[in-house]
Amino acid sequence: MSEETISLPWLVIRQDDNGNRYRVGRYATRAEAQKIADSLDGRGHKQLYWVERVAQAEGGTRN
Repeated sequence: MSEETISLPWLVIRQDDNGNRYRVGRYATRAEAQKIADSLDGRGHKQLYWVERVAQAEGGTRN
């Protein structure tokens, strides 16, 4: 697991009209990621935005 994965475990994902998914950014807290997703979602475009946590490495602790 990289240092980036540990310090920025929350992703904002965007799905476009064709079902293609893209990582918008990585964030330290779920609240920060959700704020970005909500802001992007509020722009009125047809894309879908959501927050996901980066998967833990095998053998790691899970929350």
